[in-house]
Amino acid sequence: MFLAPTFMRALAAAAVCSALFSPAHAADPKPDAVVNTKSIEARVFLDGRIKADAALAADCLAEGRKWLDKNAAEAATARKADPQFFREGGWDFERKYEIRSVVADRYVSILRDDYMNTRGAHPNSDVNTILWDRAVNKRISIRPFFAETADNGTTMNAMVKAIIASLKAEKKKRDAGETATDEWFKELKPSLLKIGAVTLAPSTEAGKSSGLTFHYPPYAVGPYAEGEYVAFVPWEALKPYLTAEGARIFGGARPKGDEEVQ
Repeated sequence: MFLAPTFMRALAAAAVCSALFSPAHAADPKPDAVVNTKSIEARVFLDGRIKADAALAADCLAEGRKWLDKNAAEAATARKADPQFFREGGWDFERKYEIRSVVADRYVSILRDDYMNTRGAHPNSDVNTILWDRAVNKRISIRPFFAETADNGTTMNAMVKAIIASLKAEKKKRDAGETATDEWFKELKPSLLKIGAVTLAPSTEAGKSSGLTFHYPPYAVGPYAEGEYVAFVPWEALKPYLTAEGARIFGGARPKGDEEVQ
């Protein structure tokens, strides 16, 4: 078949455009750790600010590699037991570490987001957090900021009450008020280990935190279809319970754009 030169040039241009803009040519970041076997492809990413802090990067990467090895072993075991579930490919896992805030040039809040696809009905996701103290180069909790954090104590009960109020307000915004019930919040306990993954929220006042944000993956406080939730507790609600260090680092208001972390 004879093709006119004009048509041939159009085909060539289309091929070039396809090559330039296809996903295969997207500038994807390079993983900081990876496992790629017949059973699983899994990756760990650290954001640039984490990689700029050698001690923090080493800590996150060590944890990320353990996560890769654990899931690679589980995938290999699952493939050996039920190879039919791997006919269309192996598991696909990804973990990302991203800095959410830096307060007083010392306390670094990090979001750790996980994506997990085991070829089930739908992929799953999880979210957790890390609070890093640059002064001692280690992970800490929010205990230093509060005079008392005993299980079922005054501080923790005040936090749970404020968290639930925030979640109910967010559900109302999403027209999901029918799930703003005690049944969905029953797992939130007045305990640091059961209240949710927490970060220091950024503030309109430089070097300060406007309060605490609590991060919940799908299924934690609502049906899967509702996705993740973030509850915000302003520092003023916790002011009676602060230590001197807590009073030093909290202040200002939550920036408007920060609500988009939802």
